[in-house]
Amino acid sequence: MSKSTTTDATGLRVWLWAARPKTLGAAVAPVLVGTGMAVEAGAWHPLSAALALMGAVLIQIGVNYHNDYADYVQGADTEDRVGPLRVTQAGLVAPETMRRATILVFGLAVVSGLYLIVRGGWPILAVGLASIGAAVWYTAGRYSLAALGLADLFVFVFFGPVAVGGTYYVQALSLPVDVLAAGAGPGLLSISILLVNNVRDVAEDREAGKRTLVVRFGRRFGVVAYGACVVGALVLPAVLAFVPLGMDPRPWAALPLALLLLALRPIRTMATTTDPERLNPLLGATGRILLLWAILFSIGWNL
Repeated sequence: MSKSTTTDATGLRVWLWAARPKTLGAAVAPVLVGTGMAVEAGAWHPLSAALALMGAVLIQIGVNYHNDYADYVQGADTEDRVGPLRVTQAGLVAPETMRRATILVFGLAVVSGLYLIVRGGWPILAVGLASIGAAVWYTAGRYSLAALGLADLFVFVFFGPVAVGGTYYVQALSLPVDVLAAGAGPGLLSISILLVNNVRDVAEDREAGKRTLVVRFGRRFGVVAYGACVVGALVLPAVLAFVPLGMDPRPWAALPLALLLLALRPIRTMATTTDPERLNPLLGATGRILLLWAILFSIGWNL
């Protein structure tokens, strides 16, 4: 981000930058999948679906705000950062202001989930509290998920089976195993988005003591893992389509396989690029694949 751009920033634009719109697909996609599967089951509940979407987006924004604050305070974000703008590090938002904004956004997420808790009971309360807890733990000091190398696992669980399953459950008030299996697709692609960040920032993370899996096992591991997660997510619907769990085959559910051609370029870029700045566009590219995956799978599941 150029100096002139940061100088001309308005308040609303700064908060939009901090929300990191390119990452919000990770929150939207599992809600689309869970809702699409609820529609097919004849259990669509519009209010619950809308509130689940609102809560998921607010939690993701809260995660991004907290990361913006925590990475700056802990020294992970410096002037040498090559990733997208972090507004706290850039001096556009005071650390205490960002901390308060994080609390506000998480509070709004709780409010949006009150009806879902009443409807779905203690499982939804547990999922909501666990989601916010994991979001805060993600960059919460020396023993954060990122520092311990556990972030990838938690991203898979909470942006995959938990988000898809929770969305379905608040509408249908039941949870078939195929819904949880379908959640693995968004989970794997959400890990892919995280891996773009971690491969790009491996040098900074190593210096800051942030022991991500890429720091622990090397850049090559991150590159291979990225490709495996993307391809695995695209192949998964074909498995669900033709190896159904207690129901008739659903060949149209394999529609996300059509995204393989779209995925080749990001995978190749990740494998051949050593310039960290050239990896930034992969955040948007991987996010688009995730959203398209959710749309195509939801349509195919209902055909």
